[in-house]
Amino acid sequence: MTDEDEQKLVGIVLVSHSAAVADSVAELAKQLSGGGAAPVRAAGGTPDGGFGTSPELIAEAAQAVDRGAGVAVLADLGSAVLAVKALLAEGDELPEGTRLVDAPLVEGAVAAVVTASTGADVDAVLQAASEAYDYRKV
Repeated sequence: MTDEDEQKLVGIVLVSHSAAVADSVAELAKQLSGGGAAPVRAAGGTPDGGFGTSPELIAEAAQAVDRGAGVAVLADLGSAVLAVKALLAEGDELPEGTRLVDAPLVEGAVAAVVTASTGADVDAVLQAASEAYDYRKV
């Protein structure tokens, strides 16, 4: 893979009400993907370190991982999902090609990072992450 190809990887943003959760899920996904090449950024909590969601942190994270191939955003629940939807509706806060993924945060993040690291397009990344709903544990 050339440097130019690496710049075209889908970026992944993980949104949680907790910075610790978002950071940990990002680290877990990177480690389980073998240190995958896909850019991953956590956007957890509020700017002052509290619990909640921050459209500013989400937008900053999306800009940071944008390599021109799209950005997949996974969110934990409730207002995190609503914050991403509001940013998408505004249309100018997130990079072009940013998509909200309907997937469980942990399993979906791992699937998204693994898939994005292969150079797959944003549709394939969303598909892999959303298929995490089907992972059975028993």
